[in-house]
Amino acid sequence: MSSQPTAISVEHVSQVFRSRRVRLHALDDISLEIRENEFITLVGRSGCGKSTLLRIIAGLLPATSGEVRIGDRRVTGTRADVSLMFQRSALLPWRNVLQNVLLPAQILGLDRRASRKRAEELLALAGLEGFESRRPHELSGGMQQRVALCRALIHDPAVLLMDEPFAALDALTREELSLELQRIWSEDKKTIVFVTHSIQEAILLADRIVIMSPRPGRIARVLEVRAPRPRSLGVTEHAGELNRLSAELHELLLAKELHPD
Repeated sequence: MSSQPTAISVEHVSQVFRSRRVRLHALDDISLEIRENEFITLVGRSGCGKSTLLRIIAGLLPATSGEVRIGDRRVTGTRADVSLMFQRSALLPWRNVLQNVLLPAQILGLDRRASRKRAEELLALAGLEGFESRRPHELSGGMQQRVALCRALIHDPAVLLMDEPFAALDALTREELSLELQRIWSEDKKTIVFVTHSIQEAILLADRIVIMSPRPGRIARVLEVRAPRPRSLGVTEHAGELNRLSAELHELLLAKELHPD
């Protein structure tokens, strides 16, 4: 086990949704330690509670039981040191790229000059230098998600939570953005928890892959990914290891789908 300090501690978290007629057991006794600057991917079939767990970590949803701690503080609501990025970019159409990126800094009342400098640096890092004055409708889907990523990083959060941020994009753009995210993360380290349905995406990005079983969601297995970055599923010296992990992950997901606990 790494000697790095723990960034996120999930302790015996369960989630039950209740209505007058329905009781849905979404998560059951989830415990997970995530180290500082670690990149974790959550993988599993639809309905296994990946996004629910992410929202509990983000403080958007109180757990039915158990608790989450970020650093030494219990999560009781949203907090400035945690950013959440969704599947859709949700950029404001009347704002240009730079203005969209600066929005969280303005809401938090951060220094304007320093925030603008960081926004320009992030946009350059994401390959968007020269697009500062463009409106969202002038950008491709992949470029919009790059802007959303810069917006999520503008206030320098310690933790970045990503809920299938590339799912709506075509396969080539997804791989391109996976490589871009690896590069940005290597230069501006964060603790990242990334929800995905894509085995390829999980393997390309993760230090560890957390596999969740069908409802109620439980942690079925945690896989270490030791291949060095940057990673690609193309022809590389590490392709054998990545392909082996891909096959193992396919088998585990299939087994859990056919024989849920």
